[in-house]
Amino acid sequence: MKTRKSIDLNRTAARSDFQLKRREFMQLLGPGVFFFFTADDSWPLEQESRGGQGYPADFNAYLRIGEDGRVTCYSGKIEMGQGLVTSLAQMLAEELVVSFDSVDMVLGDTKLCPYDGGTNGSRSIKYFGPALRGAAAEAREVLLQMAAENLQLPADRLQVMDGVVSDRSNAQKRVSYAALAKGKTIQKHLEQKPALKPHSAFVVCGKPMPRKDALEKVTGKARYAGDMRLPGMLYARILRPPVHGAKLKSVDTSAAKEIKGARIIQDGDLVAALHTSPDQAEMALSRIKAEFERPETKLDDRNIHEHLLGLASQGQVVAQKGDLDTGKKLASLKFEEAYYTPYVAHASMETHAAVAQVEKDSAAVWISTQRPFGNQQEIARALGMPAEQVRIITPYVGGGFGGKSSNAQAIEAARLSKITGTPVHLARSREEEFFYDTFMPAAIVKISSGLNESNRIVFWDYEVLFAGERSSQTFYDIPHHRTVFRSGGGRGGSSPHPFGTGAWRGPGSNTNIFARESHMDVMAAKAGMDPVEFRLKNLADQRMIRVLKAAAEKFGWSPAKAPSRRGHGVACLDYLNTYVVLMAEIKVDPNSGRIRVNRVVAAEDVGQVINPEGLRMQMEGCINMGLGFALSEEIHFKGGDIKDRNFDSYEITHFSWSPRIETVLIESPEIPPQGAGEPTITGMGAAIANAFFDASGIRAHQLPLTPERYKPKA
Repeated sequence: MKTRKSIDLNRTAARSDFQLKRREFMQLLGPGVFFFFTADDSWPLEQESRGGQGYPADFNAYLRIGEDGRVTCYSGKIEMGQGLVTSLAQMLAEELVVSFDSVDMVLGDTKLCPYDGGTNGSRSIKYFGPALRGAAAEAREVLLQMAAENLQLPADRLQVMDGVVSDRSNAQKRVSYAALAKGKTIQKHLEQKPALKPHSAFVVCGKPMPRKDALEKVTGKARYAGDMRLPGMLYARILRPPVHGAKLKSVDTSAAKEIKGARIIQDGDLVAALHTSPDQAEMALSRIKAEFERPETKLDDRNIHEHLLGLASQGQVVAQKGDLDTGKKLASLKFEEAYYTPYVAHASMETHAAVAQVEKDSAAVWISTQRPFGNQQEIARALGMPAEQVRIITPYVGGGFGGKSSNAQAIEAARLSKITGTPVHLARSREEEFFYDTFMPAAIVKISSGLNESNRIVFWDYEVLFAGERSSQTFYDIPHHRTVFRSGGGRGGSSPHPFGTGAWRGPGSNTNIFARESHMDVMAAKAGMDPVEFRLKNLADQRMIRVLKAAAEKFGWSPAKAPSRRGHGVACLDYLNTYVVLMAEIKVDPNSGRIRVNRVVAAEDVGQVINPEGLRMQMEGCINMGLGFALSEEIHFKGGDIKDRNFDSYEITHFSWSPRIETVLIESPEIPPQGAGEPTITGMGAAIANAFFDASGIRAHQLPLTPERYKPKA
């Protein structure tokens, strides 16, 4: 796969105050998603938004046509494995009517790209996609008008193909986008924005496309934040506390300073050793003697849920219909259960990393981040300079899953660069990655429900504590229901958690779907009904019914009351308007209690499909990652002491665990493209837990399903 790169001196650090030569800057970027072109002007960011999401209205903010005819697409979203470099290029190529291969991508650069709130929640295609398509459509129509003037022909006589406008009657009369744009900002705009292409007219979207980043990644040429090298750069290692909440009482750096070339920095809470050699920086850090005061605590992973229950607030109603008391009077069978999920680590392949170069009046920071613009603001505050003087550049990100939203390492690197006057490289060790991770929060869900004599759900009282409300609202046809979200805090408004927590792939949904779909099976088993037939009986949403039936057909589901001892499980979910049904087939080792997932079928409706191959990849990745979430991943701790600090004790999915995966793509062309990066993983806990009940007769109320917790009795 060939890539093209030239450089716009107005829009890169080469024209800023950084003392980097043009060739040095190009070498620093290396192969990756950073593609630039030459231009003499800059585009304005209008205050008006496109698509109602705060994106700029000026189409020049999203794209530029180079003199060589290549088209550069700009997005504040970042690439962390989900395939945005491909799908966004397809959307731009579709509306602009250029070839897919002619599109180059620039992602996550705060100097070049339009503002974006972050890459999370499977929102990139769903929210940025329409804004990008709208910009490309307007650019296309403007270029057609410019071509009409150039060719002295009516615009309705013209056609465009692969970036060339020609006369429908005489193909020799033609002019290219490149000749019209000349590599500059297009000043002409339309008062009336053109309509987007209908799904039926798609030529590029909807087709399986090879990933633009594939060759770089499989050959090891892809550059990540930790791969960046700057002249005179120092590697930093930072003194860390032994546990969360520990306070530094004393520090002795005298022995560390004896290492030749080492620079020891102590700036308030920041104590660091720096050296031109990472090994020597590590050696210097090891010689720093520090004494910490540890907090006293009895809190650990065994009593955390009891602790959280004691701190929960009154709660907020997020969905309600009918009257629960009325529903309870209609119920002949009543159920009351609680479900629990633990703290879960992101465990990305790439640890948090940053390279910072801070000058007197400017800064550039390469970061492994999901929030370039948020980091820009945070670093600017830490450095005491205006945000516009701080440039964040996001290379490829080696996995995020929500964990790269927090980027304290970038602030530390920037502070150290400012103090030392040199570029600073800071990458967390694997132990630091686990210690400072913002874990998926431990959570509880309480559900009370009831069935009438026809096995219809007549009331549903759902209460989620600390996970968040996403995916908590029921999509089943229940006349009387209520969903309540509760959070809470410690004394003085402190966090209820003993360490940092945050979004974990499908935040909140993993807990809520595990609880809801487990409870659906609890009711189905008591009613003596097959789990799929029970769901169909209690569904009115035709879209969900369609997805469920498609999954059952692909799986070859045959009705049976659970536990049937076959090891079959099902879970349905609506993740931000992406509909998914998962079906799993498992086997439980009677001796060890280990669960082996042999097969998973996933049917998914994301509305219009942009890249079918990319969608299947996301579904398959979610399923494999979801095995760890369901079967093994759990943070053990005592107070602020994280016991799992590497993969020797924190067990993620093994390659050998990977099941046979079958995907079913259900396209709904009338629905705009929805998100696909996270939905499939959110049902894995429930599907496997339900399959486990079907195999063993044991109902799992807590994840993960470890043999120590759920070994079947002989």
